[in-house]
Amino acid sequence: MLMIRFQRIGRANDPAFRIVVLEKERAAKAGNIVEQVGTYNPRSKALTLNAEQVKHWLSVGAQPTDSIRNLLISQKVIEGTKVNALQKKTVQVNKEAEAEAAAAAVVPATTEEAPIEAPAAGEVALPTEAEAAADAEATEETPVA
Repeated sequence: MLMIRFQRIGRANDPAFRIVVLEKERAAKAGNIVEQVGTYNPRSKALTLNAEQVKHWLSVGAQPTDSIRNLLISQKVIEGTKVNALQKKTVQVNKEAEAEAAAAAVVPATTEEAPIEAPAAGEVALPTEAEAAADAEATEETPVA
């Protein structure tokens, strides 16, 4: 299958592109192009395009990339609607964090509190988390106006 795509040329940090027709399986940098049909400089927006050759290759069955398709539509070489050429961002999901969140969401079936046991001789009774939170709230000072 033939593709119409960009072939990057130019120096580092100074992009310029050829618009070429080549086989889909071939890399654009390999140089095995069928035909060059134009050039594009994204910095100066300079575009040279052989519209008749592009139409010919499209009629033969060549498929443009999304960027080339949008460029051809804006130059009114072909008609249609533009396509989003940028890839959608995918949210990276941490499976461990997801498993922890699912485990935290599970609520115990019983709502009864466990009976409080008295500490054995020689042991110190430690307050539970609920008691510690209640004590912290009680000892907070309220601001005086």
